[in-house]
Amino acid sequence: MDSGCDRGHHEHPERGVVIAVAGGIDEEFREYVVARGPTLLRAAHRLTGHPSDAEDLLQAALVKTYLAWDRIQDRAALDGYVRRAMVNINISWWRRRKLEEYPSEHLPEPAAPGDRHLPERVEQALDRLPVRMRTAVVLRYYEDMTEPEIARTLGISVGTVKSTVSRGMAKLRGDLAPPENRRLEPQP
Repeated sequence: MDSGCDRGHHEHPERGVVIAVAGGIDEEFREYVVARGPTLLRAAHRLTGHPSDAEDLLQAALVKTYLAWDRIQDRAALDGYVRRAMVNINISWWRRRKLEEYPSEHLPEPAAPGDRHLPERVEQALDRLPVRMRTAVVLRYYEDMTEPEIARTLGISVGTVKSTVSRGMAKLRGDLAPPENRRLEPQP
């Protein structure tokens, strides 16, 4: 007979994410975290832009998922549940924080044609975007959400989503463009 008081701790093998779990769903949940953890952590990193924040975000989303485990009937929808939880938690976190942007005095070096470091440079450029803009771009192009879905998720209008994603993509293009193609001042 399970009283629900037995507690176990499970550590994600790659990241050290520790989850305290109890009861009969212990093994099923642990298997899910082990199998899907790395993919979900990458999604969390894209949302936050920082490895430690991504780990915290994933941990919080997994706690919510564990608490709702018995109510999630469609196990194929678990990734969507966790991703939605990460987005909602991340939104709550950045609404609580007062983030400031500081312009950079230096432009990064341009990529050479066929640059093998381009994926890293794109991730770094994403990290430099403001949180809300980065979140909108990630949801649109990494998570393949529609503009109305993003609007509902972020609690903003579809028009705001469109302009935020457009400005974000323009910043990314400018950040990744070779120096000869960058414009530091508007041209008439």
